[in-house]
Amino acid sequence: MALTDTTLKALKPRDKPYTLADERGLYVEVFPTGGVIWRFRYRINGRQEKLTLGRYPALTLKNARLRRHEAAQAAAMGTSPAQQKQLAKVAAADETTVADFGERFFREIVAKDRQNLTSPLRYFDKSIVPAIGTKAVRDVTTEDVRAIIWKKKDEGFDAAAGEIRGLLKRLFDYALTAGLATTNPVRALPMRHVHKAKSRERALSGDEIRKFLTAAFESNIRRQFKIGLHLILLTMVRKSELLLARWEHVHFEQAEWHIPAEHSKTGKPHIVFLSRQSMSLFKELQALAGGSELVMPGRGSLTKPFAHNAINTALKTALAGQPIPAFTIHDLRRTASTHLHEKGWPSDVVEKALNHTIGGVRGVYNRAEYEPQRREMLQSWADYIEQLMTAGKVVLGRFKQVA
Repeated sequence: MALTDTTLKALKPRDKPYTLADERGLYVEVFPTGGVIWRFRYRINGRQEKLTLGRYPALTLKNARLRRHEAAQAAAMGTSPAQQKQLAKVAAADETTVADFGERFFREIVAKDRQNLTSPLRYFDKSIVPAIGTKAVRDVTTEDVRAIIWKKKDEGFDAAAGEIRGLLKRLFDYALTAGLATTNPVRALPMRHVHKAKSRERALSGDEIRKFLTAAFESNIRRQFKIGLHLILLTMVRKSELLLARWEHVHFEQAEWHIPAEHSKTGKPHIVFLSRQSMSLFKELQALAGGSELVMPGRGSLTKPFAHNAINTALKTALAGQPIPAFTIHDLRRTASTHLHEKGWPSDVVEKALNHTIGGVRGVYNRAEYEPQRREMLQSWADYIEQLMTAGKVVLGRFKQVA
């Protein structure tokens, strides 16, 4: 008996897959998961073959019968519909470029693993696409990916080279799964030969904080970078959170900066309670923004933020020749955490201000925001920094500017 729409809608999964026939070789296969697949069984040159037509209900009964009719006509002419379908897949695979497959990779793989795609997308768009974006996935060689990774290493960014290597490996692993590649060209380049991550313990002392800020404000780097570095230290935010900030997120009346979920590494919104010193720095950035919606619009553009490497380079420039052991912008967060813990602030309050996810049972049950404590703590921290600078006879922020 031929299938009907009513019969199809009433299909129920069972413990094992089962089939229901329509007519002239067309049937559906129902899986325990609830999935329903249209298939067509036919003979060609005396040999039985099977062709998968599509998934129900995306492929309706009417359209499944039309596809069955087209396949039956091909089989009658001596052409195998199943073989033609396989050849079409191979041809499509041969033509799929890295840029095109990258869109699928980010949508189907990366987006499911992380909320914030800014960093991997930046590496893909800036380093990978210009080098191999137009090349077919199947044609990418180990030398191609080695050139991309080592270019970043030669620029002095070993950690970024490691990030790019990891991204490329995952992309080609998925290309193997999708049948678009037969080998992963990245596997010949072990991560240990690219970058070996080290557990960082760098935290600046009070004297180093004073020297760092003095060097930054007396250097010739852009004023926005001087203020940005100072703000990261005062607010304990991540570099990306500041670079992506928009003025709609900064509420001067409430002395609050709201970081939306899409800009937060944890994938959850976060509120930074602003000290009076941070408020002053934000107001100066607003004057420098030139009417842009971004807190720190990039050079020559009011609609795009600075690249992450730009502020990294600014820090290196400011510290050149200074008697301070090397540190990264992220170390400023560790510096704040270290000093605040030493001053006796509760760990949960500090961790909340850092926008860290608290693990274990405490993380599940502790939903406190600690607003009063965080406001007091961040103001105390800003006052401490100001005292360091006053003792060093360097005045920053809304007071006298030294650069």
